[in-house]
Amino acid sequence: MFQDFKLVSDRPVAIQVKEYIKRLIIKGALQVDQKLPSTREMSSLLKVSRNSVIAAYEGLEDDGFAYAIPGKGSYVTAMVGHLDANKGSDSWQIDWKARMNEYAVSATELDMMKQGIRTKKGTISFTSIAPDEQLFDLGDVRRAFMDRMAIEGQVLLNYGYAKGYKPLIDYLKRYMENKGVDLSGKDMLITSGFTEGFDIVLSALRPSARRGAAICENPTHHTAIKNLKLQGFEITGIPMESDGIDVEQLEAVLQKQTKSFDLAYLTPSYHNPTGIVMSPAKRSAVLNLLMRYQIPVIEDGFNEELRYSGAHVAPLIATVGQGNGVIYIGSFSKVLFPGLRVGWVLGDKALIDNLESIKRARTIHTSTIDQSILYQYLLNGNFDKYVKKARMEYKRKYELTKACCEAHLPEVQLTGDGGLHLFLTFPSDVNTRQLLEACTEHGVIFTPGDKFFIQEGTGTNTLRLGFSRVTDENIERGIQIIGKQARRFLET
Repeated sequence: MFQDFKLVSDRPVAIQVKEYIKRLIIKGALQVDQKLPSTREMSSLLKVSRNSVIAAYEGLEDDGFAYAIPGKGSYVTAMVGHLDANKGSDSWQIDWKARMNEYAVSATELDMMKQGIRTKKGTISFTSIAPDEQLFDLGDVRRAFMDRMAIEGQVLLNYGYAKGYKPLIDYLKRYMENKGVDLSGKDMLITSGFTEGFDIVLSALRPSARRGAAICENPTHHTAIKNLKLQGFEITGIPMESDGIDVEQLEAVLQKQTKSFDLAYLTPSYHNPTGIVMSPAKRSAVLNLLMRYQIPVIEDGFNEELRYSGAHVAPLIATVGQGNGVIYIGSFSKVLFPGLRVGWVLGDKALIDNLESIKRARTIHTSTIDQSILYQYLLNGNFDKYVKKARMEYKRKYELTKACCEAHLPEVQLTGDGGLHLFLTFPSDVNTRQLLEACTEHGVIFTPGDKFFIQEGTGTNTLRLGFSRVTDENIERGIQIIGKQARRFLET
């Protein structure tokens, strides 16, 4: 016994000793009322200092795993409620897969990350559209954390409010005002990123007496498709054109009125996956149509800050003035730090009041520390400086990626006006899943485009190429490999 103890370098020795002995007690290797070796003997057995063993034994007593008899030593305590493996407890086995409901099964089937490709080290991956962590200004983030903790650290470590951290809410309201949004009659809820915000809104708008019905662009964000399906919505996809959603097709669908639509989900700027920015004329036409049919809009503020050229385009919520038909969901995840998991929902006050209660019932509140760090970082004036730097770097990579695609994939149609990716449409006889298999063998992967289409079996000649975390050298080499493999399909 005690021969399998191994120290790791990044944890206090006394804690490691305590946890090691605790595991032996739980496993039954040390019996109830059994005397533990003396501190001197144990220090010799484990090859650690006696002081570490003394501290470990004191910790075992504090945790209720040992008791001391003065002058005699330390003994193992009886564990209340501990199941004895010798009495057959191991035979209690449940088939959890058989117990999973439709929601759980669907979530697994739609889990794009779980079904992702397992690749070898050194593979060139164009699958990510996350920001490049090499651009993160850690010094400013550290300063923001220290500043906020110095001001109200004890408060931040306690429970927060379901609605969100008020200083951050006030800051983000001004931020949205600067985008042209009229805040009259509107309020804001802080969420754990876009996905939670979207899920909460869907759960509030989902009809109780029938399946929900949603309109969205086709293709669209895979996470949106997944959550719409999990929430029981039937999705009607409207094709995309070079300047955004096909307005004529949208109007035709609405005129048929075969079903009552509960919502429309739209990403007007740097659309995922196409990267298209909806033109001002189309924005106006789409909103007029949806207003006429009284269909609320969930607007995804995806990548709005990563504009590389052209004038600022106001979000949809800014164009409706005091109207309350648009729900805006925003986050800085694709620009700043996705690890903080902070997003927001801006919409009608009555709606936000209900969403706040749903949020409280589910997660109580988004991490107050995360919210406060983001707030202080923004308050310190770091955001504009960072975005300027990030925009310059991503623009450079965007132009390099586009040039490489034009050079090595001349037969491909490219879309993408900004953001962190390009969308490629091949001739119809190229299946990008088969292309992915061929490229994987040569150390390159990307995201097949059919994941983003509503109907199965469509978009099979498309792919999304994320460049944000790929080096210049690998961008050139990876696209060259994709081009070489694609020609094999085009020549057959």
